Amino acid sequence: MSSFAKDISISSRPSVSTSPVLTFVSQGSFSGYSGPRSYSSLPPKPLKPFDHSDVKILLLENVNQSGKDILTAQGYQVECLKTSLPEDQLVEKIRQVCPNEDVHVIGIRSKTKLTAKVLREAKNLLVVGCFCIGTNQVDLDYAAHHGIAVFNSPFANSRSVAELVVGEIISLARQLGDRSNELHAGTWNKVSSKCWEIRGKTLGIIGYGHIGSQLSVLAEAMGMNVIYYDVVNLMALGTANQVPTLNDLLNQADFITLHVPGGDDTANMISTAQFEQMKTGSYLINASRGTVVDIPALIKAMRTGKIAGAAIDVYPNEPVANGPYFNSELNTWAEDLRTLSNIILTPHIGGSTEEAQRAIGVEVGDALVRYINQGITLGSVNLPEVSLRALTLEEPNYARVIYIHHNVPGVLRKVNEILGDHNVEKQLSDSRGDVAYLMADINDVKASEIKDITDSLNSLSSRIMTRVLF
Repeated sequence: MSSFAKDISISSRPSVSTSPVLTFVSQGSFSGYSGPRSYSSLPPKPLKPFDHSDVKILLLENVNQSGKDILTAQGYQVECLKTSLPEDQLVEKIRQVCPNEDVHVIGIRSKTKLTAKVLREAKNLLVVGCFCIGTNQVDLDYAAHHGIAVFNSPFANSRSVAELVVGEIISLARQLGDRSNELHAGTWNKVSSKCWEIRGKTLGIIGYGHIGSQLSVLAEAMGMNVIYYDVVNLMALGTANQVPTLNDLLNQADFITLHVPGGDDTANMISTAQFEQMKTGSYLINASRGTVVDIPALIKAMRTGKIAGAAIDVYPNEPVANGPYFNSELNTWAEDLRTLSNIILTPHIGGSTEEAQRAIGVEVGDALVRYINQGITLGSVNLPEVSLRALTLEEPNYARVIYIHHNVPGVLRKVNEILGDHNVEKQLSDSRGDVAYLMADINDVKASEIKDITDSLNSLSSRIMTRVLF
């Protein structure tokens, strides 16, 4: 990095901007809409001051090759680990990636915990990529209040999870897990007692989002009646019906499947009281978050015959790596859970298909590139979503100002006073809670003026982070 580039480091935690080789919209993006297109026939204006090779990226949990390829194609320095790391080891690893500057980008899946402690140690961290649906493993509030954008992949593995649930519904109804285990042990046990067709049965979906709604369509195609419960009113697909309360769903459904986020609002939302509301002989499937189902209560309900079968893909505590780690030291009830009949236990594989992981890699990889190179926040889960069209080579003396700030009165006036000596060609600002994101393209800017602009913005009391791309 040149000494000039270092001199114009642009936040209380030095940030990174790099030269894009693409327009705002990556043509290979899995997601549908990723920002306004540049309709100019000219190539986009390369932005600097930092070279691609200055961007340090740490990817954990064996992120799919599609995501790695997108990031390395930009010239970023990418280090990949196959597993997650405990908090203390992750902090040390972040320091080792770049001893003087730390890491700029962290990519994770569902196991790695990015706590406030970890984020605090990553002094130069700009952005986090969650190569999965969930983001509850990241301290989103801390990240937002320190200017760290967080992106995820809310759509890419929805079909994979929905298909897994369909397979589990049929497997539980026919007791396939038990019959397979028996035959593997040499026992021939051909029975039909308490084995059912799923046609005509009622499926109750808790959480009618991307996964729940896809599952609804698949289940109806197989002849099931579908009801769903959600905390908001949502339009039904097909002939599905929304029920007003959770108990209404529990009372009516033969099969119940959960597709809700983790968090305090959903912790143990299916426990002893809810099992009592369910039909005797019904089935439970959880492919959402491990904290949603009270496992000891499930064990008791299955032992008494209240619940005829269950499929569990997620757990309160999960091993950080593959191996013989799913035991009573990790979860005290693990041995009891394994001894139950007609229970399918899978190691958090709902989205683990080749198709889903490739799509997730592309979706999140593209989002990271757009944010690093252009400052676009479309798809961010913790910052306001802001985008401007690409600058072109017809605009050689332009700079893009990105100002992340506390959402307090008077900020725009002060920022525009600083930018007042230049023509503000485009400007867009939005807020999410008490954090706001401003993006402005200004013209007639000389390289020698960049430091004055950044110093002036950094002196404002409202500042969280400033980036200037030019």
